[in-house]
Amino acid sequence: MAEPRPEHVAAAPRKRNRLRWLKWLAGFALIALLVGEGIYLWPRLHESWQALTEIHWGWLAACIATQAISLSAFGRVQKQLLQAGGVRVRQSKSLSVIYGSTAMALTLPAGQVFSTAFTYRETRRWGASPVVASWQLAISGVIAAAGLAVLGVGGALLVGGSVNTFTLILPIAGVLAIVLAVRYVSAHPQSIRSAARWVLHKVNDFRNLPADAGQERIDEIIEQVQSVQLGKRDAGLTISWSAVHRLADVACLGFACFAVGADPRLSGLLFAFAAAKAVGSVPLAPGGLVVVDATLIALLTSAASISASQAVAAAFVYRAVSFILVAIVGWIVFLVIFRKHQPKDLEYDIALEQREAKELHREKQANLDIPQPPTDRADPEPA
Repeated sequence: MAEPRPEHVAAAPRKRNRLRWLKWLAGFALIALLVGEGIYLWPRLHESWQALTEIHWGWLAACIATQAISLSAFGRVQKQLLQAGGVRVRQSKSLSVIYGSTAMALTLPAGQVFSTAFTYRETRRWGASPVVASWQLAISGVIAAAGLAVLGVGGALLVGGSVNTFTLILPIAGVLAIVLAVRYVSAHPQSIRSAARWVLHKVNDFRNLPADAGQERIDEIIEQVQSVQLGKRDAGLTISWSAVHRLADVACLGFACFAVGADPRLSGLLFAFAAAKAVGSVPLAPGGLVVVDATLIALLTSAASISASQAVAAAFVYRAVSFILVAIVGWIVFLVIFRKHQPKDLEYDIALEQREAKELHREKQANLDIPQPPTDRADPEPA
């Protein structure tokens, strides 16, 4: 047996050392950013602290309530899209997943990845097929991006700035493209199946595989897409709830300003909100820590026409509600409801895939009028 080469043995420790240095470097950069922000804001911190000590509790309660309404509306979006795919789920279940996934997205490194995987797994538990679960995630994300783009463009126009029309058209076009593609596949399954078979045969011929290799998987995907029926009512309700989700979040920021005695301009408020959300979507730090706060403070001061001390206090209140409070509630929901799901995920996924494969096979046999062969094995039950 060949002996391991010394350079291969030393490669793993060297890689670990390099990663360790990168972690230290990222930690020092974050500390330097926090210190720099503290030095920059120090002259305003005393006034901001005074504004926080004189906070209006009624506006703070309204701030918390509107953030809860925003998340509840996003839960409705998820519920409506799953319903269009034939999956019935209670609002309480949908909302619990929204809180858990939001907590992951806000607090974990690469939180969006964990959040998406968690939402996908839970919607599969409710009975959604892989295509329906993925479609729900894609369409809800694109609709949310389109709503954010509309708010940002509207705020920029009201402030008096210039905007790039492409930033508004792209997300809206993405929503229409996904919806129209799904509806076309649902209405014309045979034409899509014929085209897919032609492409599959060409690919298999190039790879020296049997002509029908992978055909069952394509038929399975088309069957799943056919189950998505996004009618006008579902589409209207989805867009309406998505609008409530965004507008309630804007109201949360506005009430945070009122809570510290500020009176922001609506145009500047919309622009600051959209810019902060856009910056927060870039995975620089969990929850957009520091970068979102700096963006909010700068734009609330310049665009919303409130003082720097009020902007610091308003950003603190808004982030305390939309970041810290939501993360705390979300992790509590996760630990109470979803913690026991995790050890059984692998065996559950295997059982679910096997059961769905058998069901699809039975449906194909029924459509072809072929009697099913007897089976001695029962379907696996999900864990």
